[in-house]
Amino acid sequence: MLWGPSLAESDCGSTGGLCQQELMAVRRRKGGRDGVVSSEAETDDCQEKRDAGGSTAGFQWTPVSILSVAVGLFMAYYSGSTHGWLMATLHENVLWFSNIKEVEREISFRTETGLYYSYYKQLVNAPTIAQGLYELVHDNITEHGKTINILERFNIYQEVVMALLYRFLSLQKTVEPVYFYIHAVFGLHSVLVMSLYGTTWLLSGSWLAGILSAAFYTFNKVDTTRVEFTIALRESWALPFWYMQMFLLTVFFHPNLHRNLKVVTVALLYVCTFCFALTWQFAQFALLLQAMALFGCAVLDVIPAQKIRQVWLIQAGSLLAVCVCQFFNKMVLCSLVLSFIPSAMLVIAFKERVLTRRGLPWQFTGLVLDVILVMVSMLLFNKYVIKTIIKTDADQHIFNFLMGKFGLSGNKRDFDAQLYLCETAFRVLPLDTFVRLSKSIVFPLYAVFHLCVLLVLMQSVLQNWRPPMYRTEDPATRSDVQNPALPSAHPLLLQRPQLAYHAISAAVFGCLAVSTMRFKYLWTPHMCVLAAAGVADFDAWKILLNKLHAGLSESKVHLCRHIVTAGILALLFAVALPSTLEELKILKEFHDPDTVQLMEWIKKETPVSAAFTGSMQLMAGVKLCTGRPITNHPHYEDRDLRNRTKQLYQIYGRRHPQEVHAILKAHGTSYIIVENSICYERGHNIGCRLRDLMDMTNHHIVEGGTTGSEDHHATHARFCHAIQSGAPEYRKYFTMVFQNKTFRTYKVS
Repeated sequence: MLWGPSLAESDCGSTGGLCQQELMAVRRRKGGRDGVVSSEAETDDCQEKRDAGGSTAGFQWTPVSILSVAVGLFMAYYSGSTHGWLMATLHENVLWFSNIKEVEREISFRTETGLYYSYYKQLVNAPTIAQGLYELVHDNITEHGKTINILERFNIYQEVVMALLYRFLSLQKTVEPVYFYIHAVFGLHSVLVMSLYGTTWLLSGSWLAGILSAAFYTFNKVDTTRVEFTIALRESWALPFWYMQMFLLTVFFHPNLHRNLKVVTVALLYVCTFCFALTWQFAQFALLLQAMALFGCAVLDVIPAQKIRQVWLIQAGSLLAVCVCQFFNKMVLCSLVLSFIPSAMLVIAFKERVLTRRGLPWQFTGLVLDVILVMVSMLLFNKYVIKTIIKTDADQHIFNFLMGKFGLSGNKRDFDAQLYLCETAFRVLPLDTFVRLSKSIVFPLYAVFHLCVLLVLMQSVLQNWRPPMYRTEDPATRSDVQNPALPSAHPLLLQRPQLAYHAISAAVFGCLAVSTMRFKYLWTPHMCVLAAAGVADFDAWKILLNKLHAGLSESKVHLCRHIVTAGILALLFAVALPSTLEELKILKEFHDPDTVQLMEWIKKETPVSAAFTGSMQLMAGVKLCTGRPITNHPHYEDRDLRNRTKQLYQIYGRRHPQEVHAILKAHGTSYIIVENSICYERGHNIGCRLRDLMDMTNHHIVEGGTTGSEDHHATHARFCHAIQSGAPEYRKYFTMVFQNKTFRTYKVS
């Protein structure tokens, strides 16, 4: 037997069981505004019975079923650990991480990942834990000239926890700090795959489908994860908690959930949501989309409103707890999801009490009204209540990006928005993504099953919205047999709300991923789960075989679905395994001698208090590798930092050296590092090179680009070019002290 028991089989657990009969009895005996009680009230009433009396009486534990569950749990562990091992091995093979110098290991933490890892290194190497924590709360190195609270500004509690564990466990003599850190991330991603496996098992009732979803995720790693080369990225820490939460939501939305299991699930849901929000600054936007998907489930009467309210409260409580942990971070308080949740609760309460009339016209009108109400109230509450009280615009650059992304902004030269819009990751999902996913089988299976579920869901909702067909007859004498046309909700609404939630959620995150490639990692795991669950879905196979007039018994239906699942799994391995094995044979080595030379020069030749200015990405590496103060960095979620960065980037603009010198001295810069790859950039399109963005900011005519109405010719040469001339007007303020093929370092007089 490859299918395990449901979470809590009870008398309500099967189609046509006691609760279904009670619901039909409610329809016959009770009268609402239209002669029937609302479907949501019926479902909630039945749900209360399930929650109060859920038991495992409907499932008999036998040696075969126990063995099946044991094998399924072992395969979950094996699938997750194999994925974690694969990511760690690829990371080692690409960098030869175990054999390179410490400075090279640190340089491999590119861009903002180097900044985050630096705080772990700082706390590990601090003389005492108390001093290390004090230096994080009173940091004057990350933004030279300012003292900031790192725990408030950045999501680095994971680095704090890992550093404390490393010190408390006294691992200094047995494990290098960097290995303790990176293997913790790979371990979390093992748990991520186990969560996808468990979610698929719950949806399909087959652990074989769980293996298939784990294989889909692992073999499609180009489009499902990037943890092997962005280990310290915030999402690398956060996404495992996100998919653990997805697994727990699948449990929570199960219609036959036992009360005790429900309590445990709610507690774990809170923990996972809290950890997800604590470890990623953009978790609030993922939670917003999830809250919107839940709102869709509520207005469509797919899931009992009471359960949805509980999840919303968990989301809100988690974000408020994160806000407290981050010393009342204003960006968290101003998050749209904290404005959406109360708005959605009010709209659902309004729907339950006012919009109760049956009939398709009324229901469609109510649906449109609900959506308009919740969106308008969210925006008004966020802008005119929360932001008026708190008085902050820390997230304004995100709204500018969204406005520019969808062509709603009149200012197409906003520096902050263009930094995002010019990156490939923030453009539309390219078609080759679907080609890759189709070659590995997952996308066609997902597309077919997801479309079928959405169609069935739509049919179920429309059927549930129709008014009763018989109103003149005596309800007590009417029966379902005598009146087969009596409308009743499709079993999907009553028996499989968790599948309906996943279908709606996947559609929401699919739209996000298609519009912005950067967020495909929030969609492709859904794709793996639904594709595998669809292959092994018992109801789907039963309907299909009935359509083919096969008339097979349930045991034969189970046999068919497992044979097909095993066949697709074998096909997937035949298609994808050879290329994965070949990839494991490729051995490379980290090679960036120019950056290594720069970092070693800084550590050897500059004072410990010397402050550096350069590109945001490079400054993160300078802080990590040398410990020197920096004036700017890649964590871009602060208005003052964004303004500071825009000023400091004048080293790539066309400004007089005296003006550039004045800006640098105002921020306490001791040295500037000019990167030839930026100064002479050819990779981006015209208008997206950093020097072009600075020209647009300064209203200078862009070289080879379009001209704005306020643009004029620059009166000075580009600073990063002209400084090489050594002209007196430059030597007066700047002295070259280091140079190689990639970098030029100048001391500021």
